[in-house]
Amino acid sequence: MGVGGGQVGSTGNILFSADVPDIASEAGLAPPRTGEGALGSVVVRITWAKDAGLAAVVLLAQSAPFLFSDRVASDEPWQLAEYLPVLGSALPVVFRRKAPLLCLVLTELCVGAYGVLGTGPAQPIWYGALVGLYTVANLAPGKHRLIALVVTAVGLLSVVGSLTTAVRELLTWLAAFAIGALARTRQELADNNAAQAAELAAARERTRLAADLHNIVGHAFSMMIVQAEAGAALAERHPQRAASAFDAIAATGRDAMSQLRTTVRGLRNPEAVEPPRGVADLPALARKIEQAGLAVRLHTTGEPRELSPDVHLAAYRVPQEALTNVVKHAQASTVELRTTWTGGGFRLSVADDGVGIRSAGGGRQGSGGHGLIGLRERVAAAGGEVTVGVGLEERGCTLEAVFA
Repeated sequence: MGVGGGQVGSTGNILFSADVPDIASEAGLAPPRTGEGALGSVVVRITWAKDAGLAAVVLLAQSAPFLFSDRVASDEPWQLAEYLPVLGSALPVVFRRKAPLLCLVLTELCVGAYGVLGTGPAQPIWYGALVGLYTVANLAPGKHRLIALVVTAVGLLSVVGSLTTAVRELLTWLAAFAIGALARTRQELADNNAAQAAELAAARERTRLAADLHNIVGHAFSMMIVQAEAGAALAERHPQRAASAFDAIAATGRDAMSQLRTTVRGLRNPEAVEPPRGVADLPALARKIEQAGLAVRLHTTGEPRELSPDVHLAAYRVPQEALTNVVKHAQASTVELRTTWTGGGFRLSVADDGVGIRSAGGGRQGSGGHGLIGLRERVAAAGGEVTVGVGLEERGCTLEAVFA
């Protein structure tokens, strides 16, 4: 006979098929997003267009004297050979990001050639070279930056005539280098901050996922173990009640698998995931606990209102963890789940009449107390606070979570 849509093999093993979701496939890597390559090429084209525009601005600024001024002692027009260094000092700006050092060397050679010729309009043409030096300081590796400084200093001292002019222009070039180095430092700091923020976000997500898996799997396994033990004890004397216990095991397993699928699907596509469980699901949770033989009294006070997704999920996970631990450790007969809506917040509590935390060897809130720590962290992340006190009739334990 098939069980839960599965098949029974010749050896009596149950082979699950249709009713067992493929969690591994849910956790698979998403296929590459179409359009990412196109987006990258668009960014590259925009960058090239910006640098081409910058080169055009440099060229126009340095071409203006050739267009709007004449020779002082002659009526002869400006010659192409006199203009070529101007052209050569501007065009390398186009590929300044691709080859910063090459851009700087070519532009500085043209600056030197223009000064050696000395027949063109009296103007500085080192705009492109300044851009190149800035780019080297901003983008090039350390060795290239050192070469750039040496080449620039030697070139200035060899071309400029007076010491005063050399010092003034050297300070100008050093200022361009310093601005590029500052931009580099700011970018590195921004990248480091972004990397640290990503690491912190990943750590928070791992913590949240670990807590979810702990709640889902721990709760399901605890309920299934209790039901399995009860079913085994009732199998001979009360077959019908034993069948109900086994049905509860199947329902608990299916519910856990559904929650696991939802959790893993949320990792792949957070926007498409269904809303998490919340306060509205507490009655169903109470019914599951009652199937384990524990009397659950559910009380609601106040007018329900909208809560944030984090608070909703915490308001479900906290009772789930607490009730699971009551079943596992408290030896209780009754548990009270109370939710209170106030004007400024939301409060929930789980109280039992069991043996209490200390009598249970510190295990009421999970192995080694990690369950209570995890609950405090989850509630704190949702803006709330957890307190633990004495339970019903001065016995057992009460766990209360308050959300502002």
